[in-house]
Amino acid sequence: MSRLEQQLADSLCVREKGSRLRRLVIDDSDSIDFSSNDFLGLSRSLKMRNDYLNELNSMPQILGSTGSRILTANSKYVEDLEQYLSTFHRAPSALIFNSGFDANYSLFSTIPQQGDIILYDALIHASIHEGMKHSRAGRLIAFAHSDISDLKRHIDTLKNTKQNIFVSIESVYSMDGDVAPLSDIVSLLRSYWPNGENGHLIVDEAHGTGVFGEHGRGVVQQLNLQDQIFARLHTFSKALAGSGAVIFGSQTLRQYLINYARPFIFSTYMPYSGLALIKTAYKQLESKETVKAQKHLNAIIRRFRDTICLPPVAKLLPSTGPIQGIILSGTAAVKSFEDYLNSQGFIVKAVMFPIVPKGEERIRICFHAHNTVAEIDKFVKCIHQFFRIYYLKSKM
Repeated sequence: MSRLEQQLADSLCVREKGSRLRRLVIDDSDSIDFSSNDFLGLSRSLKMRNDYLNELNSMPQILGSTGSRILTANSKYVEDLEQYLSTFHRAPSALIFNSGFDANYSLFSTIPQQGDIILYDALIHASIHEGMKHSRAGRLIAFAHSDISDLKRHIDTLKNTKQNIFVSIESVYSMDGDVAPLSDIVSLLRSYWPNGENGHLIVDEAHGTGVFGEHGRGVVQQLNLQDQIFARLHTFSKALAGSGAVIFGSQTLRQYLINYARPFIFSTYMPYSGLALIKTAYKQLESKETVKAQKHLNAIIRRFRDTICLPPVAKLLPSTGPIQGIILSGTAAVKSFEDYLNSQGFIVKAVMFPIVPKGEERIRICFHAHNTVAEIDKFVKCIHQFFRIYYLKSKM
């Protein structure tokens, strides 16, 4: 083994000893899915499958991408799709990216000008951190998670700056499942800059898409705040069972990204088949079946929260959406929790440091429209059983 190979192997050993080694796992069991982001169950929907195949059959003969969109991969199909999405989300323009990571990276590495300031929620996604790291921003300032007072404290020190100020949040946070105080943040920014002169809000709606708002339009539109947001990002890879993402904003923002966003310029664009899947998923959002699925999803979330009963050693996160979480401090404890639930036929994953802060290790739970009330009740029963066993072992 070369010196480099040994160094790599040693790093992996350290991670394995800390129970933090990631592995790719193929789950071909009959276990109940309480882990994936397929919130609406569209990835297993027969209607979605049939509509998608019909859309493919109606498309041009070319299914592949053929290259970068800047060069050969632009088409009337994708431009019509972006127009449809911007109408659906009540935005001036839309620009589709290959992934949510690419979209966030492009937005934050490209838009802030030399010396600008970015205020970001402490729990924002890694893709935003990567974009900020490669931006021209002069200062990157974290504020306490969803804490309006802390955000105000930072803005007070910056209100007279001539630089652009960006505030970055998620509408629904991926690890905690809680909803951002969006109305309060908008009101705060408008109290400093009534006409939006220098406070630019960017909202990542990745986990709000398809689940919140009428027909799954997201939290921003649920609160009718779309005209108060500088840029919105929606992904297609969670509730919509596809891949890729879209950035909504002004026509100027769209044109700037086309000219300066390196992942957009230098990546082979997504194939027609991927675009067709996006269009098909959005058509599902407007169907009666999906409205019914959303109601069922909300009902089982309430059922879970109404019936779960945890001991003082554990904490249920305050989420009203499909992402739920039970904190059980310590890597060993939360890993045993994961193993027990897996052994009982439930697919759940433990989330540990450094993805979440030390002491806040948790089981991340995702509910879906295809889950049944009986599955929820069985799941809750198993959680209660685990803590009875856990308490017995901890006292021996």
